[in-house]
Amino acid sequence: MSSPPKVLAILGAGAWGSALAGLARYKGHQVRIWSPSLGNSIEEVVADVDLVLSAVSMPGVSPTSTQIQSIKLKENIPIVTATKGLDTETTFTPSQIWSSRCSDHPIVVLSGPNLSKEIEQELPATTVVASEDINAAKIVQQVFSSKRFRVYTSSDPVGTELGGTLKNVMAIAAGVCDGLHLGMNAKAGLLTRALPEIIRIGTHLGGQTETFFGLSGLGDMLTTCSSDLSRNYRVGYGLAQGKTLEQVLSDLGSTAEGVNTTNVLIEIARREQINVPISGQVYRLLNNQISPQEAVEALMERDLKPEFSEKTIPPKL
Repeated sequence: MSSPPKVLAILGAGAWGSALAGLARYKGHQVRIWSPSLGNSIEEVVADVDLVLSAVSMPGVSPTSTQIQSIKLKENIPIVTATKGLDTETTFTPSQIWSSRCSDHPIVVLSGPNLSKEIEQELPATTVVASEDINAAKIVQQVFSSKRFRVYTSSDPVGTELGGTLKNVMAIAAGVCDGLHLGMNAKAGLLTRALPEIIRIGTHLGGQTETFFGLSGLGDMLTTCSSDLSRNYRVGYGLAQGKTLEQVLSDLGSTAEGVNTTNVLIEIARREQINVPISGQVYRLLNNQISPQEAVEALMERDLKPEFSEKTIPPKL
């Protein structure tokens, strides 16, 4: 049974925010969009809405949530975060930032294999909405579910969010693999080893193992690591073609969250002593410490061992 039409405020007018706005309008909901680039008032946009959805870039999460904190929203309305990244200053995820600023509202994470360009083309897609407040997740599920966008619920917001965040690092590695024309054998090996690395990090930080085998983990990784619609994939591909990171980002003309995520992830891995061999080589590549070819060689030359015997040790970078 579909929910009655609601009034939504979508924060962020980029490709992802616009795609989500289109999905909400397709269901008959009224959508208001706010962005600093639009020059409109965030207070007016969120006034009396039934749901707030944040699709701002990672650097915008903290200032935007601070603005919302000072505004009196309707009581107990869900705040949905659709941003994938890690905060440079705190190493927090977007939902952790929103929870710290708006603790009197249920926070819902929306994440899945969702290329915004395909959604704008009205191609079918699936996603996950996750919250500790499962009723809030179900509200968001009803708002966005349609015949072209299937929405599943989860009670694991941490795992759902980290799956979508960490796969951006692996997408850079996958882009390098394809940019060097290493073939499908090499890429299959990379992605197969990438998943346990994501699980190792994600479960250490509080996510549930099974979540990473779902749409917001494995599903999102397969999509992002296989499509040139993925900005993070294109970063790795461009670096493998001999471009500098600055050139690649200039060519993209938009944010590739995996670059910042990699740097913050290595800070977390060092602090928590989590073994992250693939992420470690991506970090070295992004910080001009190693060439794409050397990164591949470093991964291929790791110590021989059984397939399932990873130990948690500090990454050597």
